[in-house]
Amino acid sequence: MREPDPARESAEYRDAREELRRAEVELMLHRERVAELRRRLPPGPRVEDYVFEEGPTDLSAGDEPVTTVRLSELFTGPGRDLVIYHLMDGTWQTEPCPTCTMWVDGINGVAPHLAQTVDVAIVATADLPVLRAQARRRNWTNVRLLSARRSTFKRDLGSEDADGIQDSAVSVFYRDDDGLVRHFYTVHPQISGGVEGRGTDLLSLVWQILDLTRGGRGH
Repeated sequence: MREPDPARESAEYRDAREELRRAEVELMLHRERVAELRRRLPPGPRVEDYVFEEGPTDLSAGDEPVTTVRLSELFTGPGRDLVIYHLMDGTWQTEPCPTCTMWVDGINGVAPHLAQTVDVAIVATADLPVLRAQARRRNWTNVRLLSARRSTFKRDLGSEDADGIQDSAVSVFYRDDDGLVRHFYTVHPQISGGVEGRGTDLLSLVWQILDLTRGGRGH
């Protein structure tokens, strides 16, 4: 693979690019360490087998019949993890969060690849017809769309407070040897008081591409 001709680069550029390359290597190694620490988490707590509402798989169909599905039933096979994105839509969030919408666009796009290894679902407290209408507008055809309006799922996982104010989050679950569901990991955008909303950035390709540009995320 050809790279830019070094003869056309200034010494200042080459020195700065080499400093950046070393920093990129350090970041890569640190990400690997963080991922290893995450994988080494001890067994998480067993969780309630929450009940969600789900509509027909075909979004072109009507919204009936509405069925119920338990958290444990979202696993499609043994040894698979379940990844749930908490969509900010419902309760006091009368319009779906634009950033969440972007996230689900991305998850929907890669869902067929993820399905080879893990199960994925999108959960919101919005009524199911509202959630499905949003899915039709965005063509979310590859992910399971679930309403948690009749459960405490989002509140228990910290993505909704007692007043109904919501936050986005990503949660991962697994089934133990007894078949019971355990919580493995949840992350919110805000994981440090000194860093504004960067806790889930690595899961969004949009931010990663913008970070490659001169303007960064300030465009």
